[in-house]
Amino acid sequence: MLAYFFILLAVGVRFMPHPWTFTPIVGALLFFGARGSRRQMWVPLVILAFGDVLLTKFHYHYLFSWDQFIIWGWYAAILWLGTNLRGGMKPLRILGAALASSFSFFLLSNFAVWACWEMYPKTLTGLMACYAAALPFFRHATEGDLLFTAVFFAVPAVMHRLSEAFEGDLTTAA
Repeated sequence: MLAYFFILLAVGVRFMPHPWTFTPIVGALLFFGARGSRRQMWVPLVILAFGDVLLTKFHYHYLFSWDQFIIWGWYAAILWLGTNLRGGMKPLRILGAALASSFSFFLLSNFAVWACWEMYPKTLTGLMACYAAALPFFRHATEGDLLFTAVFFAVPAVMHRLSEAFEGDLTTAA
């Protein structure tokens, strides 16, 4: 149930004022992959895609283009990456998955922007200019990815400790 809550939170945060690219999407996707139902891996994809369509068309009033499909494929890849954390949720593995997610999103999304839109020349120089223009956003994205991933993966451990401290009665702990 917590995995679904984190996905809904990730979508909801994107509709609220927040620093650009500082969102819980990576943490939610990794957590769902690691803890969510394998048979329902399609659920976060549908929820996030629906949120993207709403944001693109109605919130930002941008044109919808094929580069969005690249992002949705990235969502699926991060869910898959999260499934690889099921075997051993060690802090370094989780940190590595969050960092890999941040870097892969930066590389893939900016390549898609360069390839899809006419903002940059279709040359190596244009691609490098696209990546350079995105660097300020990368910092916030990485910070958000690391923070939310750490918090999401810590919540079950904290709940377990509280449950033990209050002899299994979490209502007393609340």
